[in-house]
Amino acid sequence: MSGGSGEALGLIAGEGVFPLDVARCARRAGRRLVCVALHQRTDARIEKLASEVTWIRPGEVSVAVEALRAAGVQEAVMAGKVPKLALLREDPELGLDRQGEALIAELSDRMDDTILSQAADFLAGVGIRLLPQWSFSPELLAGEGALGRVRASAAQQRDIAFAFPIARQLGSLDIGQTVVVKDGAVLAVEAIEGTDAALRRGGAMATGAVAVKVAKPGQDPRFDVPAIGRETVEVLAEAGLSALAFEAGATLVLEHEELVACADAHGIAVVGVTAESLERST
Repeated sequence: MSGGSGEALGLIAGEGVFPLDVARCARRAGRRLVCVALHQRTDARIEKLASEVTWIRPGEVSVAVEALRAAGVQEAVMAGKVPKLALLREDPELGLDRQGEALIAELSDRMDDTILSQAADFLAGVGIRLLPQWSFSPELLAGEGALGRVRASAAQQRDIAFAFPIARQLGSLDIGQTVVVKDGAVLAVEAIEGTDAALRRGGAMATGAVAVKVAKPGQDPRFDVPAIGRETVEVLAEAGLSALAFEAGATLVLEHEELVACADAHGIAVVGVTAESLERST
């Protein structure tokens, strides 16, 4: 484990590279990092970045809270994917303790916003305030324009403009953040299965399709901020998709250099757009 100084910051770390980016940025800001990580899901490299790491199963709520409070944590960041499908399957992997069972029993539904808002309220109730996910890494929020050498064609731009409002509507219903389209037809929409599965389903329908990923209208910055990375582009290439548009100023771009290199190598256009920029281009 790495040493650290300064005020304790909690990191509730899920899957992917985002928790690592948050950890590095928090350390540069002088915060002592106290991490709660998920067995067999969180990247083990977090051990080298945090002062303390407690490994739990997703449902071990009491263990997580005890670790954070014992370290004097009053602020925390939630980063990385969490296995929400396991909630529907009542998967033993969850390892639900008594507190976890109580929280699930109180859910009015299993929608993302409901689950995550309840988690935030619970943490607030024990004296831990969730911060926006990008609090220590605002540079990861990408702006408008292409990220690599490949530019979207006129046909791809039309599909992006077509799909963007559909994706926003999807998000407003708290269903998902990603839509896959081709020639003005919707091939796949993201639900609880996640972005990668939606991309693969869309690609199975038609080669050369376009994906659009947006933030939910009124996105709570404490959780579920849309993110893309090198692995996203690898899935695009595997699925035969030709372009990815993301909502500029509202999407985290992880592993920027690796993402760009992968997109350029596969001839995939990756571009940041906004509703306003799409209106200007039509």
